[in-house]
Amino acid sequence: MTLYYRTYSWGTTSPKITEEEVQFLNHLVDKKNWRIVQLPNGYFQTEYLNPNKDNDWVDVTRRETIEGAEAAIDASVEHYSKKLEFAKGPVVVKTFE
Repeated sequence: MTLYYRTYSWGTTSPKITEEEVQFLNHLVDKKNWRIVQLPNGYFQTEYLNPNKDNDWVDVTRRETIEGAEAAIDASVEHYSKKLEFAKGPVVVKTFE
């Protein structure tokens, strides 16, 4: 019996992220592009301004309190900051001789 093995390497030294994606992430990292609106049911919705269209807001999450909504925005900004940092390339944490 012949067995066939194939391996894949998912890691790369240069991330595959376009300039358009970098601009979008830079837009999301800026907290002034976010807002919180109250819905008729009493929940609070977080939204970001779509950079491609004027005055077009994209809804992201819904929370019961305004504090929860603001915490969600802060977490989103932190998440997108990490993605933007990753776009610069891998970080060497240890080398061997």
